[in-house]
Amino acid sequence: MAMEIRSLEIPEVKVIVPKRFGDHRGYFCETYNKTAFHDAGIAAEFVQDNHSLSAAVGTVRGLHYQRPPFAQAKLVRVLRGAIKDVAVDMRIGSPTYRKSVSVELSAENGAQIFVPRGFLHGFATLDPDTEIAYKVDNHYSAECDGSVAWNDAELAIDWGIAGASAIVSEKDANAPKLTEFESPFKFKS
Repeated sequence: MAMEIRSLEIPEVKVIVPKRFGDHRGYFCETYNKTAFHDAGIAAEFVQDNHSLSAAVGTVRGLHYQRPPFAQAKLVRVLRGAIKDVAVDMRIGSPTYRKSVSVELSAENGAQIFVPRGFLHGFATLDPDTEIAYKVDNHYSAECDGSVAWNDAELAIDWGIAGASAIVSEKDANAPKLTEFESPFKFKS
């Protein structure tokens, strides 16, 4: 098998670790395979690739979401550096509603995370000049864009950094608390 795909504590959130084939020149790996993903229960059809750079350690991006009809699933990987990636289940009726999972992704470990629709998503950088590449299964819509406070005490997320040293955008610094968020997402069993 060219990749290992396993579920986290929230079964719909998956970690994908591509097998690297290397020699003295470096390595090759397959980061996406539609058949392997489908066999693991990932049916997302990706329509857009995104790339971001976070210059400083402790940069937090999140917790973000896109409301229906532009809800997005994401496949996230690190090209350079390392992050702590976080997904929060906001699907009303889900047995894991409001629970979060996290995983460390790095250029070194090659791991990726699949975050389905209906989740808040964010990450904190652990290395300087960290580059992220991610696929999404729906196009971006400014009207459907939203966020929830990354440091909301009710979520109690361990970001792997000191909260006071976090570097956030104005949007993320002013994001509403979880109690102010009405989830547009429903759990489908």
